[in-house]
Amino acid sequence: MGSVSGLQALITEIARALVDKADAVEVRAIEENGSVVFRLSVAPEDIGKVIGKQGRTARSLRTILGAASMKSHSRVTLDIVEDSSSAS
Repeated sequence: MGSVSGLQALITEIARALVDKADAVEVRAIEENGSVVFRLSVAPEDIGKVIGKQGRTARSLRTILGAASMKSHSRVTLDIVEDSSSAS
């Protein structure tokens, strides 16, 4: 599960389980300076579900991602962004 595509699939599956509009979930991987930044975008009405109360859900997602990436010994970051293209 340490590969970039495996981590991307993991984030996608977890995020789709959390939101109402699963089809709006998109995860992009950006590699820079030996680390990988995952950009998770969701529908504007689902952003609160992904972040959670006091950021607990987002923190949990980052913890899971960090644990899954230990095998590859690479630094990973998760950014959560609002998908403005699906705004109604």
